Amino acid sequence: MKAVRFVNPDGETRIGALGEDGTITDAGAAVPQGFVPTTLAWDAVAQADGPTYGGDDVKLLHPVVPNKLIGIGLNYRSHAEESQLDIPSVPVIFAKFASSLVGPGAEIVIPREETRPDYEGEVAVVIGQGVYRADEAEARAAVGGIAAINDVSGRRAQLETPLRQFTLGKSFDTFSPLGPCIASADGVDLADIDLRTTVSGEVMQDANTRDLIFSVVELIVYISAGVTLEPGDVIATGTPSGVGDSRSPKRYLREGDTVDIYVDGVGTLSNPVRNER
Repeated sequence: MKAVRFVNPDGETRIGALGEDGTITDAGAAVPQGFVPTTLAWDAVAQADGPTYGGDDVKLLHPVVPNKLIGIGLNYRSHAEESQLDIPSVPVIFAKFASSLVGPGAEIVIPREETRPDYEGEVAVVIGQGVYRADEAEARAAVGGIAAINDVSGRRAQLETPLRQFTLGKSFDTFSPLGPCIASADGVDLADIDLRTTVSGEVMQDANTRDLIFSVVELIVYISAGVTLEPGDVIATGTPSGVGDSRSPKRYLREGDTVDIYVDGVGTLSNPVRNER
């Protein structure tokens, strides 16, 4: 199953079931937090019986509005290698402001001051049930769904200080495209998900979560030891090799680009890029 948050032709924000043919069937009014992938919410999507719309008839939004949007740094072996950094012994955790979220089709806007805007295609996991100090079984059960996320990164802001302030450069407005839907995690092998990023048609990242240093379950166990993960919280699980800052020559985002992030079982998250006016 796949769930979306959308604006219908009457201007109402709704939750919908995304069909394999791209149609959207209304599953009810959206709450402020969007689609939170609890068991009850998935039941509502499975029973959706409202009007059905074509994809061009509605506007898709980022599906969830999380209390916590958590990023993971350096979590693919290939990315650690291209960055010439040691494999971390514990997960690298940082926060992204939820105000940076946008949905599929929305523009990524590069701030005037940011000279090194980069893409990072990632698999996002969305928490479906709250956990604190989860064991491995509880951590896996807490995963309510998966999505694609672009952890857009302003490398100038991220790297201009000695301590590398991740949060600012990764939290500019529009720097967290998320979607195009939340797909159910039932039966999904979280350790075997294909991920591919293209920029203006050129494949930049092509990986699988088999290359993760810390698995989704390990991340949830680690984070929840001290931080309660709540339904709707999002964890961006890290990006593989191929980022623009590690290429030779470097390949930063520029006006006119389109970034497409494909996550197996979810679909493709697509966003155009422009400079701030």
